[in-house]
Amino acid sequence: MEKYEPVREIGSGNFGVAKLMRNRDTRELVAMKFIERGYRIDENVFREIVNHRSLRHPNIIRFKEVVLTPTHLGIVMEYAAGGELFERICDAGRFHEDEARYFFQQLVCGVSFCHAMQICHRDLKLENTLLDGSPAPRLKICDFGYSKVLFFLLCSRFMPWNQPD
Repeated sequence: MEKYEPVREIGSGNFGVAKLMRNRDTRELVAMKFIERGYRIDENVFREIVNHRSLRHPNIIRFKEVVLTPTHLGIVMEYAAGGELFERICDAGRFHEDEARYFFQQLVCGVSFCHAMQICHRDLKLENTLLDGSPAPRLKICDFGYSKVLFFLLCSRFMPWNQPD
């Protein structure tokens, strides 16, 4: 944990607290989700770590590492300086069609990659789509706590919506 220094709190939820942290060596800003160790480190946390770390795509928040403190588990991720897509929509009131299309194409691209990797997010919402801080912001999908591996696609060629042979 001595690798990172806290900058400020950037969010909280059922999971715990998310903080903006700075790598002491590289000065890189990262987001760290702190989850209290013990009974709360459950199947969802394990699933989030396993599934998120396997996804490397421009429209998915980059998983970096897991750090342990005596009291917490910290999931270190790429920091998206642009905040939530939800906040941007609330501030703008509405989007023009071109801007909505720009973000929707990125969302579809990220979700398509997840599905190609046999991972289903299962909690897509505006609060789980972040924007990087660039002038033409790139959409980033985050929070893989409810994600699942699509075993039915891995284990058989039968699709549940098709008739069996």
